[in-house]
Amino acid sequence: MSRAIVLREPGPPEVLKVESVEVGAPAAGQIRLRQTYVSVNFHDCYVRSGLYKTLPLPGIPGLEGVGVVEAVGPGVTAFREGDRVAYFTGAYGGYAEARLIDANLPVRIPDDIDDRTIAASWLRGLTAQMLAYSVFPIRAGQTVLIHAAAGGVGRLLSQLAHHLGATVIGTVGSPEKAELARQAGCDHTILYRQENFVDRVREITAGRGVDVAYDSVGKDTFLGSLDVLAKRGHLCNFGQSSGPIAPFEISRLFAGSNSLSRPALFHYFEGGEREVMSSRLFQALRDRVMTTDETHEYAFEDVARAHADLESRRTTGAVLLKV
Repeated sequence: MSRAIVLREPGPPEVLKVESVEVGAPAAGQIRLRQTYVSVNFHDCYVRSGLYKTLPLPGIPGLEGVGVVEAVGPGVTAFREGDRVAYFTGAYGGYAEARLIDANLPVRIPDDIDDRTIAASWLRGLTAQMLAYSVFPIRAGQTVLIHAAAGGVGRLLSQLAHHLGATVIGTVGSPEKAELARQAGCDHTILYRQENFVDRVREITAGRGVDVAYDSVGKDTFLGSLDVLAKRGHLCNFGQSSGPIAPFEISRLFAGSNSLSRPALFHYFEGGEREVMSSRLFQALRDRVMTTDETHEYAFEDVARAHADLESRRTTGAVLLKV
C-alpha cells in the first residue's frame, strides 16, 4: 500500500484528500517509481476546479514527478532499480508516494543535479526551452513580452530570453515580484495591477511593439497581448490562469501580419527532441543560465494549501510537494 492524493469531485483545494492506494508490481513495459518530489502546476488547479475535465473521477491528479526506480517490469532494459528519473505525463497519477509508469516516459537524472532542482525545473524548464527555441526561436536583439514573469515558467523563460540576448519585458503583480523578475533578466517590469501593460509596452518600445508575447494568463491579457505585437510578431498562449479565452475574429491578426500558437509540450518532447531538450535543460541548470532559487516546498499532506497559494499568486517560482 502507498499514499496518494485523490480527487473525487471538482471543487476548492480542500476536496483533495490523502488516501491509501495499492500500487502493485510493474507490468511489461512499466517501472514502479518511489517518488521524492511531486510538482504542482496551474494545470492541476484547473483539473481540481473542474475547468479541465480530463481526469476521470475519482482519480489522482499530477503531471510530473521525480523519484527512484523501485522495480522494472518485463521487457524494460532502459532502467534498473536505483535509477533516479524525472517524468511528465498526460495520464496523470503524479500525486502519489509510489506509482507505476510506462518506461518510455522518464528520463534519467544526471548524478550532479539533485532531485529538488530537477523537480522545480522539469516541466517548467522544458516548457521554457520549447517556447524559446522551438515555438518562436528567440534571437539576440529581439524584444519579448513575458506575462507572469516571476512565476514558475515565466521566471525560467525570462532567464533564458535574457541569455539569448533579447530585451525582456515582464508583467508582475507586486513590487516584490518585480524585483524577482529583474533578477531573472527582465530589462523592464510592468506592475499590471497599477499600470496598463499595453500602454507601457508601447512606451517602452517607442510604439514598435514586441516580436513575441508569451502569455500564460489567458482571458485577462490575451487581447492586450495581440495589441502589443510588432509587425509579423507572434503571440504564444500557453496557459489560462485568469480563465479561458473567448472566441475572437481571426482577422485581427491581419493588421500586423501576426501569428498565434497554442503549443503543448507533449507534442514537442517526442522522438529525438526529448534527448536534445533534456540535455539542454541539464546544461542550463549546471551553468545557472536557468536557476530554481525561488522554490516553494510543501509537505505532501499540505496539497490544499499549495493549491490555494498558487491560485492566489502568493508563490513565485516552482511549487513542490515533498513526498
